[in-house]
Amino acid sequence: MILVNDPASFPAPLRPSVVTIGKFDGLHCGHRDLIACVREESLARGLTSVVVTFDRHPAALFAPERAPKPVVSLLQKEELLADSGVDATVVVPFTREFSQMSPADFVENFLIEQLGMRAVVLGNDFRFGFKGAGDVAYLRERGSELGFDTIVIDDTSDDGTHRASSTRIRELLEEGDVRGAATALDRNHRVRGVVVHGAKRGRELGFPTANLGPETLEGYVPADGVYAGWLLVDGERLPAAISIGNNPTFEGVPQKQIEAYVLDATLDLYGKSVTVEFVDFIRPMLKFDSLEALIASLGDDVARTRELLS
Repeated sequence: MILVNDPASFPAPLRPSVVTIGKFDGLHCGHRDLIACVREESLARGLTSVVVTFDRHPAALFAPERAPKPVVSLLQKEELLADSGVDATVVVPFTREFSQMSPADFVENFLIEQLGMRAVVLGNDFRFGFKGAGDVAYLRERGSELGFDTIVIDDTSDDGTHRASSTRIRELLEEGDVRGAATALDRNHRVRGVVVHGAKRGRELGFPTANLGPETLEGYVPADGVYAGWLLVDGERLPAAISIGNNPTFEGVPQKQIEAYVLDATLDLYGKSVTVEFVDFIRPMLKFDSLEALIASLGDDVARTRELLS
């Protein structure tokens, strides 16, 4: 996949193209249906397949205090799109100037002139241009004039009941329902970060953990609790019991932490970038009356992790 960070420098060999446009936060099953349609249309027409996305949520520009936390970081999104099989991804810097582009300029100058668009694939609620003035009806009207097709696909359901959306995935993760989120994403949810030194309490208890530095985290962090999952590092995928929270059994834990205890392995991971993949929720974060009770519960967590991952 070719990654283009400046639409004005879109490579000429990639024109003409079939395009889809959106935030693509999480690259969930609905997004994947759009991309599958783009790829099918591009192959049938002998054109390139192009995804247009943005470097941030529009709300991050206009109302950052209300902007939703992204399901994946921009880098994670680019990696997921690279794995999707599209020929190119255009990452548009969402600036105030870009937000004020009229629907006509967006279609004529951006999609047609810069990207060489011959067909566009969208969901039926797609809106674009200044104050969302452009929609599917506008694209169909301009397409007959400018020579491009507008293809609209139906909403995708993630479980037969709910419409797949990034908002719903965030809601599921807030509930700790990582299994439900995996259904909507078509994959297990992941976060990534650099392993840092912690208080080493886990080592003292017999369960040494890899602590992810909060300032390096990429991806939406699920609800506090204990999860079964995997730790990915250096090409290995290792079974892990994962804890998220402030560790209420101990005093003075300053902030929410992600800790992963790798089963049956002793590893030196300090300073390494690791990925934590969530499979299932085990229990909420609890405060224990004694270290003995905590250690017993950690043993149960590990046993449950083995069971869930088997």
